[in-house]
Amino acid sequence: MKTSIIPIFIPHIGCPYRCVFCNQWRITGHQGVPRAASVAAQIARYTEGVQEQRHWEVAFYGGSFTAIPAALQEELLAPAKEALDQGRIAAIRCSTRPDCITPETLQRLSQYGLTIVELGVQSMDAVVLNKAKRGHSADDVVRATCLLRSAGFTVGHQLMPGLPGEDRASLVRTTAAICRLKPDLARIYPVAVIDGTELAESYKQGDYRPLSIHEGVQRAAYMKQRFLETGIPVIRTGLQATCDLDDPSQVLGGAYTPAMGELVDTKRYQKQLFSVLDTVADQVMAIACNRHDISRTRGYHKVTVKRAALRYKRSFTWQEDNGLPEGTIAVRTANREYHIETSAGTVQCKNTEG
Repeated sequence: MKTSIIPIFIPHIGCPYRCVFCNQWRITGHQGVPRAASVAAQIARYTEGVQEQRHWEVAFYGGSFTAIPAALQEELLAPAKEALDQGRIAAIRCSTRPDCITPETLQRLSQYGLTIVELGVQSMDAVVLNKAKRGHSADDVVRATCLLRSAGFTVGHQLMPGLPGEDRASLVRTTAAICRLKPDLARIYPVAVIDGTELAESYKQGDYRPLSIHEGVQRAAYMKQRFLETGIPVIRTGLQATCDLDDPSQVLGGAYTPAMGELVDTKRYQKQLFSVLDTVADQVMAIACNRHDISRTRGYHKVTVKRAALRYKRSFTWQEDNGLPEGTIAVRTANREYHIETSAGTVQCKNTEG
């Protein structure tokens, strides 16, 4: 069944700090404080008249939901809980800060039927967190994750590669720390420099060099691959496109592109495919994949097809084979077949003679 999100944006509400990268009004395209009536109206707008069955989830995005006053939390949750009890939606989720999780807060969320909490982790490096003015520590992430898990919540982590102070070693350490915590899901948002933020001023003054799109793709691909190999689903890579984010006067630099997710998967698949092609002694007859993996395997705008032809001085036959599981690339020679399990990062080889 298809999962569909009903977004309720609460930009900057409850945030005790203003992070250097943050301008939630630009990121979400929403301003103002929602009330119970607007939550009820949003649920009705999304669900009424839809014929096909869907797994509807109400999601409170944009701010630090558990940091806003308890009375406002309950007001906003009440219409969502009513819709949940009536069977019109299937789940309720929210995003919040790691230092705004307490047993009392979790009891309230549970009472209103909320089961999924995503933490704005961003980094597990103390230097990076300090430069970003996050106001929380890596230890807060560990503590909040443990509290959520012990209370039976589904736990999500949101990461932001490319913040000031991050280098390759920092990225690797953060990735390893998240893999050890093993949240139930993750999102990866390479940094975009958004006008109206402190980071934008640092960029204009030459004090901060943002990631290029290419660098953002490389870092996000590294994180996503490690997460998948650890069994952590990555449900989004890159910011959701909005009119503001697509306006070059609002996004001044950094690793923002509406195609970030496609580019990251292209990078992951291409790296694994080329690592096999580099070592196969037999002449490769074909490269095959399930139809759902065609764009990832052949690459965004067929960039992998083009690079393979240049790298190996020949054109390969690219096949659709729906007998292959999703996420598997088959490299076929006259006598052998190599199966690349892209999420696991493993390769299996079998003889095909006779």
